[in-house]
Amino acid sequence: MNTGLPILRLGDVLLGGLLSDLDDKTALAFTDELTTRIANEGIRGVVIDISRLEIVDSFVARVLMQLAATGRLLGTRMIVAGMRPAVALTLTELGLQLTGVQTALNAEQAMELLGWRRPEEAPHAS
Repeated sequence: MNTGLPILRLGDVLLGGLLSDLDDKTALAFTDELTTRIANEGIRGVVIDISRLEIVDSFVARVLMQLAATGRLLGTRMIVAGMRPAVALTLTELGLQLTGVQTALNAEQAMELLGWRRPEEAPHAS
């Protein structure tokens, strides 16, 4: 099922992004597509970029926690990247915690946490 949300494969890592107009149906379809690809493609890491989300409500927070838990059960490390400061403040004010969700400032940092390096940092062949 194609959600219309971008999910790119980079080796054994998937990079997906959530858009600002995320609705419940799209969020659930994204979850289904992502977990199916994790299982079918031998994915070891997933980065979900939420930098376009201006608000994260309790439903989206729950979806992210469920994705992280499902990813762990499937042997995949999941990192949520790009949370805006206003979103973090809102989650805190509402008492919502992304339990079990690893975060990174941006997608580049998340990729580094998964072992990816920028070309200039990669070791040179001798």
